[in-house]
Amino acid sequence: MDKTIGIFGGGQLGRMMAQAALPLNIQCTFFEASTDCPSAVLGQVISSKAENGLQDFINSADVFSLEFENTPLADVDVLIKNKDLHPPRQALAIAQHRLSEKALFDELDIPVAPYRAVDSLDSLQQAVAELGLPIVLKTTTGGYDGKGQFVLRSADQIEQAWAELGPAGSLIAESFVTFSREVSIIAVRGQNGDVKTWPLAENHHHNGILSHSIVPAPNSADLQPVAQDYITRLLNHLNYVGVLTLELFVTDNGLYANEMAPRVHNSGHWSIEGAICSQFENHIRAVAGLPLGSTDVVRPTVMINIIGKHPKSEDVLALNGVHLHLYNKTEREGRKIGHITLMPNDSAELTTLCRQLAKILPEPLALTQDMSI
Repeated sequence: MDKTIGIFGGGQLGRMMAQAALPLNIQCTFFEASTDCPSAVLGQVISSKAENGLQDFINSADVFSLEFENTPLADVDVLIKNKDLHPPRQALAIAQHRLSEKALFDELDIPVAPYRAVDSLDSLQQAVAELGLPIVLKTTTGGYDGKGQFVLRSADQIEQAWAELGPAGSLIAESFVTFSREVSIIAVRGQNGDVKTWPLAENHHHNGILSHSIVPAPNSADLQPVAQDYITRLLNHLNYVGVLTLELFVTDNGLYANEMAPRVHNSGHWSIEGAICSQFENHIRAVAGLPLGSTDVVRPTVMINIIGKHPKSEDVLALNGVHLHLYNKTEREGRKIGHITLMPNDSAELTTLCRQLAKILPEPLALTQDMSI
């Protein structure tokens, strides 16, 4: 092997990074609590619970990356004394703190919904008075897939919201954005400063979890250059290396940033087959200091998450133009255990295929039997 990349985390994102690394003669190691994780079949897993686990992990690889933005900064600080981490620590620290993230968006003139810092019941009441209702109250740290949030729709919910989230200490209140749809842009920056962006994905959620992504996002020709500009500002400001994701709301007043993820992203899984070079391969290329590949789309694609329960593989694979990815995870309600990528030669078939999947999947999420793409 030419190089070894150590990855904080050993879930499906680490697994797919390692799958992209192997053809390049790049090996991955993983730092994960459970050594029986989705990435285990692809490289050495060093338990984060082991006594000298962190040091063993640092010794296991030449350069490092991560699959989860809540990677402990204390571990990162030990690592970067001797080895390089991509993305940079600063990007990780900002992404772990919603107020820091909003401040960065403000600094770079990336529009966001009005927000206020909240650290007491009084300041929550003041935020409601200033922002109006409804608002979304969130913890400033932790929380993903809709966790650590409370939607406040009436003044009589203020005390309940504070009771539920107040113990976290530091909160952020955000104005409720009226949006027509949610999109995300994923981009990659190389060590030489080269930036490449994939087309916008239109994302559909169900109970806070991503159901499916449509790529390229329909009717997004005007939005693409704006989103590319925003994410490029972030990449260059942070001197970023690797893949970065920016989640956005489409509103009557243009694009509003929701949050960034300093990593490969669920809404980019389509790119494994649907782009010339996937988010995973380009991330590995960037971390390894290699030239970046083309982010052009092969053809229009829909990516669907498999949540909770596995469908019958033979039913899925009988569909035209389908790719099935299973993560070797046990079934559990609400858990991401695989994904399906649809990319038939004739993209007019995408609607029919999604409707068929709505029947096949045990948890069809936002897919319905009368939907249209």
